[in-house]
Amino acid sequence: MQAVILVGGEGTRLRPLTFGTPKPMVPIMGVPFLARTLERLYEAGIRDVILPAGYMPQAITEYFGDGSRLDMKITYVIEDEPLGTAGAIKNVEQHITGPFFMLNGDVLTSLDLGAMIAYHKEKGGLGALHLIKVEDPSAFGCVVHDKAGRISQFIEKPPKGTEPTNEINAGTYLLEPEVMKFIPPGRNVSIERETFPKILADGQSLYAFTTNDYWIDVGRPEQYLTVHRDIINGTMPLRVEPGTNGSVHIGEGSRVDPSAKLGPNVVLGKNCTVGANAVLRDCVLWDEVIVEEGATIEETIIASRSHIGANAKIGKGTVIGHDARIEPRTVVPEGSRIGPSAPIAAR
Repeated sequence: MQAVILVGGEGTRLRPLTFGTPKPMVPIMGVPFLARTLERLYEAGIRDVILPAGYMPQAITEYFGDGSRLDMKITYVIEDEPLGTAGAIKNVEQHITGPFFMLNGDVLTSLDLGAMIAYHKEKGGLGALHLIKVEDPSAFGCVVHDKAGRISQFIEKPPKGTEPTNEINAGTYLLEPEVMKFIPPGRNVSIERETFPKILADGQSLYAFTTNDYWIDVGRPEQYLTVHRDIINGTMPLRVEPGTNGSVHIGEGSRVDPSAKLGPNVVLGKNCTVGANAVLRDCVLWDEVIVEEGATIEETIIASRSHIGANAKIGKGTVIGHDARIEPRTVVPEGSRIGPSAPIAAR
């Protein structure tokens, strides 16, 4: 069994975080998101992984190498231009040797991949698609199927109130290599909008694997913060490195003044510094972030090596890129996006 993880996107919704870090390397509890996905694959017995990469691939290849450090084999296929979800797997066709998982690189889930393998073996067909139920499916792709699980229709983002089902495409597929013949080469192709409907029109079978597992698309800052809350409170089961105390996780080498107030839901990366009387709530700091005395930070993401000056106040919903500097006593408005290396002065 192999796996193809789609890691070619630019992560535009997470900017400015992704100006200096490709989306697969954005940390989840201090560990690159892609590493979390590889952990799940390893636990399911999958050791052969193919990564179609496009945006800042060097950061990924340098961190993971050939995979031997993880007891895995990693093959990289660099896309010169975006090829879409189906075009990306067509572009790696020469490396596919049998049934394979295709995973959306934006999704964090507790899905049991081993159970999905067993389900696909039982049902047959050209593939099994992971579905979940949501309250409002209008923002997603709805998937219609019969009682046996056989899929009959795909409806992409139906107008609210017209949804035929609340089961949506959750972005993990287990596919047979014969799927490749339904994908034209050399162009951008969406597997959801083009390939899957083409398979059904040809009379072939795809099956729904519906579960109630944890699932979230971490492609937006608000979901990124939600993921960390859910991991800290146990809603999302994830093995994390030592350093979690109640609702606060402090990475290796980080120093927090005893008078600082942290929590709830605060994650510090490695080698961060938090000064006296600082207040941090509902925020994620990457590595080597400095927070000086008296600063207040709430519902904020701060990328590596940024510096928050004394008595600065960072408004809710703010995202701060790499190496930014917020001068002392600065008040940053809610919802601000501060790019890499941006000096923001008091006003």
